[in-house]
Amino acid sequence: MDHVLQLEAIKKEVVSCRACPRLVAWREKVAEEKRAAYTDQEYWGLPVPGFGDPKARILIVGLAPGAHGANRTGRVFTGDRSGDFLYAALYRSGLANQPDSVGLEDGLELEDVFITSPVKCVPPANKPNQKERSKCRPFFEREVSALASIKVVVALGQIGYMSAAAEFDLNPKPKFSHGLEVAIDSDRKLLCSYHVSQQNTFTGRLTESMFDKVIKRAKIIAGD
Repeated sequence: MDHVLQLEAIKKEVVSCRACPRLVAWREKVAEEKRAAYTDQEYWGLPVPGFGDPKARILIVGLAPGAHGANRTGRVFTGDRSGDFLYAALYRSGLANQPDSVGLEDGLELEDVFITSPVKCVPPANKPNQKERSKCRPFFEREVSALASIKVVVALGQIGYMSAAAEFDLNPKPKFSHGLEVAIDSDRKLLCSYHVSQQNTFTGRLTESMFDKVIKRAKIIAGD
């Protein structure tokens, strides 16, 4: 099976997954109650698969879908401020065809980038438990395996870093820090950034300039 078909098969399995009762109940509760600004919209309310270029050399790893972002729209980092920040940066770097990401039918395309998360359902308080992470991990592992051209993994935040480090069996594993760069093997590297959450971007802990530098470095490592 080629890589595109592998990713499509994984996507179908992800969307139909109901393995974690707590996460299923929460994602559906959020989708039913909705945020006031989106009461006229139908929420996705399902697990959210990865998205991007099957031939990508850059893999971006987050945490989990946002309650009123990806859990509403059905695409990672789409429909919330975190996604606004991320996709604007990818657009500035020539890796996205537009700076906006509002819904599945908005025409967004990525070039040389694939974005995913180790947890596919929105968790209460953005905190999946260890059992939920473990159940979801095979999806993440299979996505990584299907992305045969990956040269650099950009880990967003501590959990993104820990998930990527576990996937690539990093040992020793340096302490997370923004801008940390670690060799995965002779051909691939892991690059870290603070997460693009509002908590970081609104407070100035992560600025556009800081994140642009990370993406620029990822492109250099990837071979641009």
